[in-house]
Amino acid sequence: MRENAVYGYMRVSSAEQNEDRQLAALHRAGVPDCNIFADRQSGKDFHRAGYERMISVMERGDLLYILSIDRLGRNYAEIQNQWRILTRETGIDICVLDMPLLDTRRGQDLMGTFIADLVLQILSFVAENERENIRERQRQGIVAARQRGVRFGRPELAVPEDFESIVREWEEQRLDIGQVLERCRMSRSTWYGAVKIFCI
Repeated sequence: MRENAVYGYMRVSSAEQNEDRQLAALHRAGVPDCNIFADRQSGKDFHRAGYERMISVMERGDLLYILSIDRLGRNYAEIQNQWRILTRETGIDICVLDMPLLDTRRGQDLMGTFIADLVLQILSFVAENERENIRERQRQGIVAARQRGVRFGRPELAVPEDFESIVREWEEQRLDIGQVLERCRMSRSTWYGAVKIFCI
């Protein structure tokens, strides 16, 4: 039977976000690099490679540090469920570094457990509410940008006015592909894509 181990988990939502603050906090808590697991993806659910690897190696009596509850996830029901699985079924302790009340090593009596459960419910609700607010701000931003005439997605494909006749000449082998690309001012892949779109 191995000694109890200390783990750390961190998550950022995208490749552009920086995880240095979380990493520094886990190091200050004494988590070794080999026991730090990370994901770069949304917190909407727990289907994350790093998280799943971590829980597969954790055992009863181990300790998990996270910087804040929203790094664990942003779905109210999922956070509650994972917390229950980790603490009650797997039997590990969890310490949320920026919220000392969320440390399962403390307050094991009825009042301590009640306070911790209450704080967890509030914070997980706030985490999900923030996710919904972010989604709504993105939606409003897209609507406002469209009203200003901003276009999203690939730019529209511009073809010359005599595109159909160029295609006909190419099909009849009166023009080779080099001549076609020069006249249309297109790359080879764009040309074939345009032919599929406009000549079906």
